[in-house]
Amino acid sequence: MNDASDKPQLGTADIMRVLQLLPHRYPMLLVDRIYDMNGDESCVGLKNVTINEPFFNGHFPQFPVMPGVLIIEGLAQTAGALCVSSLKEDYKAELVYFMGIDRAKFRRPVVPGDQIHYHVRKVRNRGRVWKFFGEAKVDGEVAAEAEVSAMLADTAEARAFASKHG
Repeated sequence: MNDASDKPQLGTADIMRVLQLLPHRYPMLLVDRIYDMNGDESCVGLKNVTINEPFFNGHFPQFPVMPGVLIIEGLAQTAGALCVSSLKEDYKAELVYFMGIDRAKFRRPVVPGDQIHYHVRKVRNRGRVWKFFGEAKVDGEVAAEAEVSAMLADTAEARAFASKHG
């Protein structure tokens, strides 16, 4: 017989925890909260879209629309926070490199006043490289979807990479 104790405990990350999990800061932090965190398997990120977002000044002044690339970035940040949260408590993500975007589709515009729910689920994980499928939903309707992949790195690795390839 199943009872409530048999169900996995789903985690939540408020903005203070999101700031611990991700290296991003304003204006590039695109996740306000994360909920329904199921280990490293899936979660939902939340972004409250306001007219005060810096990109609305130029995209587009007469009809403000959130750039699609930033919606995908929000999906990637949500996925990145999920994988970092599943690591040891003392792990501090210094850099999360966005490695790829596949099968991106945009279905409806996101405008000021919308609340985006970034639904992400792990496709696979190999070492420090992770791949997720995500859907950005507004009022239950898919606004965008994509597969995103990223790599976790520390500052020393980033400097070595930059000096070798820079």
